[in-house]
Amino acid sequence: MNNNYFVIHGSYGNPYKNWIPWLKRQLSKRKLNCIAPSFPTPYKQNYESWSTILKSYLKIGYITENTSFITHSLGGTFIIKFLLENKIKVKKIITIAGFNNLKFNDDMNLYNSFYLDKNLSDIKNYSIERISFYSDNDPYVPESDALKFSDSILAQKVFVKGAGHFNEKYGYLEFAELLKYI
Repeated sequence: MNNNYFVIHGSYGNPYKNWIPWLKRQLSKRKLNCIAPSFPTPYKQNYESWSTILKSYLKIGYITENTSFITHSLGGTFIIKFLLENKIKVKKIITIAGFNNLKFNDDMNLYNSFYLDKNLSDIKNYSIERISFYSDNDPYVPESDALKFSDSILAQKVFVKGAGHFNEKYGYLEFAELLKYI
């Protein structure tokens, strides 16, 4: 169980939405172990509740230096904070529509506990590779904020024109380009 791939959804998400089921099937075809936990959202969505769930995988040895995380939206901020706080080294972090410290129109209590004020570049000490996908027409994460987030985690940037928030609304039930980076 040392080459695990975790897929972390974002706010209002779950492991059965968007491109996540497709990705799980693709990784399974490659004989790779893919875990997509379900985190509470929006009810009881906070860093502590999500962290408790992920720590259970850590305790049983599923998160190691050979683990890769593929995250969507708020999932990126969550994983960065989780790894930094717990001083966990992993192989790779792929963020899709990642952000930090954005203000949204819905309940800010859904996001504030996840945000980090410190220098996120320390993540370089806890992951070998970081890749950030972003788009030019994301209705939630403006391109400038996605780029700022990518820079803050010292990630390789992957621009996808017209991908929106990389969700079902923008046709993302599959995400073939993502496989090139796994």
